[in-house]
Amino acid sequence: MPALGPRGEGWVAIQLALVAAIVTAGFVGGPWPGALRYPALAAGVVVAAGGAALAVGGAWTLGRDLTPFPRPREGAALVTEGIYGRARHPIYGGLVLLSLGWALATTSVWAIGFSAGLWLVLGLKSRREEIWLEAREERYAAYRRSVPRRLFPWLDD
Repeated sequence: MPALGPRGEGWVAIQLALVAAIVTAGFVGGPWPGALRYPALAAGVVVAAGGAALAVGGAWTLGRDLTPFPRPREGAALVTEGIYGRARHPIYGGLVLLSLGWALATTSVWAIGFSAGLWLVLGLKSRREEIWLEAREERYAAYRRSVPRRLFPWLDD
């Protein structure tokens, strides 16, 4: 898995470009056909709220060790409790759900496609992050075995 920079800056740039594409696509997408409009809006709000809860919970648990880069901060502790006891990268999972919720709520098929791309990129970014974590933290391999879910607490991915 390529590093794309000393701290993984390239991964963050790709992620930000996809998020910008998702937001933009949501503003330019046309409406869902009549009967789908309100169910899609309701589903989008629910999915986005779940994503926000997952991302905020992960960020809150990491606290000062939070960074957008896949290379962990120097001296950061390995967090294995809270939401990290259920998924190894819940913030990434939350971002995917937020983007999908936005796509559903704003009726953008393009945003759904970009959300799928974000899921792929964040899955790859998490693999790069885990390479650095295993090199730095001897307990990481055992943690990874004990928490098999990567992005979502309820989905093996």
